Amino acid sequence: MVTRRQEFPAVMKALQSSSSFGSKFVFMRKIIPGVLSLLACLPAFGQLSLVPAPAHTVVKTGTFILTPQTRISAAMPFRQTAALLASGASIATIPAGGAIRFEAAAATDTLGEEGYRLSVTPKNITVRAQHARGAFYGSQTLLQLLAIYGKNIPCAEIADKPRFGYRGLHLDVSRNFYPIEFIRKTIDLMALYKLNTFHWHLTDGAGWRLEIKQYPELTRQAAWRYGTSWKEWRDRGVRMSREGNPNASGGYYTQEQAKDIVRYAAERGITVLPEIEMPGHSEEVLAVYPELSCSGVPYKESDFCVANPAVFTFLENVLTEVMAIFPSKYIHIGGDEAGKEAWKTSAACQELMKKEGYTSVDQLQSYFIRKIEKFVNSKGRRIIGWDEILEGGLAPDATVMSWRGEKGGIEAARQKHHVIMTPGGYCYFDFYQANPLTQPEAIGGFLPLEKVYSYEPIPAGLTAEEGKYILGAQANVWTEYIPTTEHAEYMIFPRLLALAEVVWSPKTSRNWPDFQQRMQAQFGLLQKKGVNYCRPSYDLTIRPVFANGKATVTLLSEQYQPEIHYTTDGTKPTLSSPKYTRPFEVAGSAVITASVFEDGQAKGTPATLPIDFHKAIGKKVTYRLPASKGYPAQGEATLTNGYRGGLTYGDGQWQGFEGKDMDVVIDMGESTALRSLSAGFMQLTGPGVYMPASVTVSLSDDGQTFGQELTLPNDVPENDPKLAFKSFAFDLSGKRARYLRIQAVNKQRGFLFCDEIIVY
Repeated sequence: MVTRRQEFPAVMKALQSSSSFGSKFVFMRKIIPGVLSLLACLPAFGQLSLVPAPAHTVVKTGTFILTPQTRISAAMPFRQTAALLASGASIATIPAGGAIRFEAAAATDTLGEEGYRLSVTPKNITVRAQHARGAFYGSQTLLQLLAIYGKNIPCAEIADKPRFGYRGLHLDVSRNFYPIEFIRKTIDLMALYKLNTFHWHLTDGAGWRLEIKQYPELTRQAAWRYGTSWKEWRDRGVRMSREGNPNASGGYYTQEQAKDIVRYAAERGITVLPEIEMPGHSEEVLAVYPELSCSGVPYKESDFCVANPAVFTFLENVLTEVMAIFPSKYIHIGGDEAGKEAWKTSAACQELMKKEGYTSVDQLQSYFIRKIEKFVNSKGRRIIGWDEILEGGLAPDATVMSWRGEKGGIEAARQKHHVIMTPGGYCYFDFYQANPLTQPEAIGGFLPLEKVYSYEPIPAGLTAEEGKYILGAQANVWTEYIPTTEHAEYMIFPRLLALAEVVWSPKTSRNWPDFQQRMQAQFGLLQKKGVNYCRPSYDLTIRPVFANGKATVTLLSEQYQPEIHYTTDGTKPTLSSPKYTRPFEVAGSAVITASVFEDGQAKGTPATLPIDFHKAIGKKVTYRLPASKGYPAQGEATLTNGYRGGLTYGDGQWQGFEGKDMDVVIDMGESTALRSLSAGFMQLTGPGVYMPASVTVSLSDDGQTFGQELTLPNDVPENDPKLAFKSFAFDLSGKRARYLRIQAVNKQRGFLFCDEIIVY
């Protein structure tokens, strides 16, 4: 269940007209003149609503007024940037003397390749840079100002350069294929927010998306499948179809189309990083070229046979064509989630292991990656792979993308290898971003905007010298559950703006309330661009902190300066309920319920969180079966710390049990009179999280012999894909015990998640 694919639980036209989409979760956006005026959310000129925030800004009095007579001029290295700005802002260019000018910065300036200085006075606007890419980013800042402030641009002095050199967005087009027009629009938006790498995930088991002329079956057959969605294809047995079949779904990009995207992106300061998956996630290739698997049987395996010389001939031929299309310094070769099972039984693979003196198939993966790296290096390029390429020994010149948390990135940096951070908990944009009950289906997880913004790409465990190997960070969009471009935009935006600021702006200047304020104008900008972004949620997060028999409660919202009312007895808040202005204390058990109010009406679903000062808080819990190492939560304190879990099992309050039952014992410290016990569980079947089939409570005075068993069955359907929560509540009236044993049966052998065992 914990896989990159399954849970690990992607402007130049400044005034582009908006489009409308019809879908339950896609908002209609026909702009009625005047209704979407930005005036109501524009900040005072004391602060500019730019994202990412520039390194240094001084706002001055006055404005530059754009008129039909305004012209743009540029020094020779910056004329392409000036032409793009002119096209986007409908301004003409002249050879010299324009009111908007691009000029070379002093050679002694410290701007670097991507830095710029932007000066706005009442008479002119000047962008200075040492390199074309810096001038381009200055133009993007100017485009934001034009889109937000219109013809009256506030006077300011901006000095700006990025914190990290790698600022990426990954888009999976294998699970669902997206048209070229959407790729261009995504690149435009990346450029506007100063991202510089488009990681194009072109191949995977669900479809091959790039024309390879030497192997035409890759696009005649491996690019097409049965079923209109990834889920339908999976459920029908992952069979590929064929181009021209009326029931086929899929598509591919021709080499000319890919070259056009490379050119288009380069004009906007963006490098296209192609990914060709290997040795795993290759079901689509092995369906049409089964001789490249260990068995030679289509659909039996997902890994290339590492001991077959024909595999390397095939991959070298493919990569030769790929490198002729993509001039990027790096080529991404995947390397993740190789099953390796066939390698364990293949006579050829076992013979190779014997020849090389290997004792583990992980070493075969390293052998594979090293051979591919040697070939790629021979063409003057370097490889990037997911952090599994560390297994068995890292190839000499490889760069690692750390997705399974930060451990792989830390390990690689300590080995003096470059790293791109993309941990699932902060950078996976296929996760839910609001209450799953209100959202289109996603793969699982929970990653709201604030959590993305809180990410720090350089792990605390690295020294300053080791931290230099962290090149930057990247958002990943895996598309199993994202079938349309409208849905893709919904998942990407506005979270991409938060990550853009993480990787561009100085760490010391990042501030969530300030970002929230600047985002108010950015939402209007996204509306102008016709972007189907996820609107700020009206849901609230209730965050208690327990100490000295009291809980200090904080209410958090994605809304900017919301009006919040709350109750402590579980009743639905009204306008006459207490208004939240600051964190408040609760003594004893309570049920906090809170809502955002707007124009006198409650918005969204009220948030509710029981604050439980129950008898088991702080009591020792013994795990008779170990909990999941992937979801340690709060360790042995998780189930009796008084905190109820939230909407995601990744919030640190849900204790996971992977592939096994939950079997724990609470030591109450002494024989205790009991009234009730309840244990809370969740279900989300997409990533393999299920309710227990049953929960049993038994009691003991010595911790050895347990009796008085009570069992409750589950009544939540295991085939229901919706997020569900259930408390298994036991009546223990009249019973006494020191030790309480709670057993939950993991029938599906997937994941169980329990948040709190409450004892009264």
